[in-house]
Amino acid sequence: MFDKEYILDIAERLLKTVSPSGYSERGISLLEEEVKKLGLKSYRNQKGNLMIPIEGENNQKHVGVCGHVDTLGLMVRSIKADGKLAVTVLGGPLLNTLDGEYCSIITRNGKEYTGTVLSVSPSAHVYPNSRTIEHIEANLEIRIDEVVKTKEDVENLGIQNGDIIAIDPKTVITERGFIKSRFIDDKISVALMFGVLKELVGKQPKYDTTFMITTYEEVGHGNSWIPDNITELLAVDMGCIGLDLSCTEYDVSICAKDSSGPYDYEMTSTLIELAKKNELNYAVDTYPIYSSDVSAALSGGNNIKGALIGPGVHASHGMERTHYQAVENTMKLLFAYLNN
Repeated sequence: MFDKEYILDIAERLLKTVSPSGYSERGISLLEEEVKKLGLKSYRNQKGNLMIPIEGENNQKHVGVCGHVDTLGLMVRSIKADGKLAVTVLGGPLLNTLDGEYCSIITRNGKEYTGTVLSVSPSAHVYPNSRTIEHIEANLEIRIDEVVKTKEDVENLGIQNGDIIAIDPKTVITERGFIKSRFIDDKISVALMFGVLKELVGKQPKYDTTFMITTYEEVGHGNSWIPDNITELLAVDMGCIGLDLSCTEYDVSICAKDSSGPYDYEMTSTLIELAKKNELNYAVDTYPIYSSDVSAALSGGNNIKGALIGPGVHASHGMERTHYQAVENTMKLLFAYLNN
């Protein structure tokens, strides 16, 4: 039913395209081109969110489906006297997993430089606390791959406070169907949304629908504004795995509640029934430390119902992994919901 090759191609290209919160232009531009290739129309709102309207069989209600293209990242906090960069986080990356990662520094004049994220005690032969140092912002810095010995050397490259630092995603898709990369949250959901969009070409969902690709979810306000005609909003975002949660990397997760509160009972119940009816591998869970674009929309005062589904993703905000089975189960549930 769904074009696996197409979905994995978009997933890989999108995962390898840097788009941290506040710098999502490259990811949105890639997706705009995909919309054109599908023969569909899109527009951007003032935030830069990509809106893709699809005409339904009737307009009794208007459904919104959202996923986010923005990712975690870093920003230059300041330039140190020795030519290294102090950092501040974009979103909530697991800082212990960043130690030793390659990165790119993107300047406001369009230049890019490579570097490495390191702790301030990066050598076991030199620093007695190299194995025990706490991984917090103040203890991480960027070593730039340029001959820089002073703050002035760095400034002469055009690097300044506030420049974006994008982390190498290290994307790999295995023959066994595993997708492993940084920022699977939420780029795999965006890829599967395009798989559903491709299936909808020449067809109509039951109701008027707008697919929304957001650009500030990781910092809490991706979908704080949505079009007034939307009456219910379904977020497609990563499903949590671990502790007493029931979701695995092969399931579509249906979230009943996260840290922002419970999701709409009727919508969530419908999703559970559709998962049963379509014999999907699914899990119903509550997420203790999580919020979504639906959370942002509700907090923004939008008069909507809201629910949340997504493929199970292991090791969120670190070195993440999911499986194509979870992607497929999520697509089937999304497609069934849009035609219910």
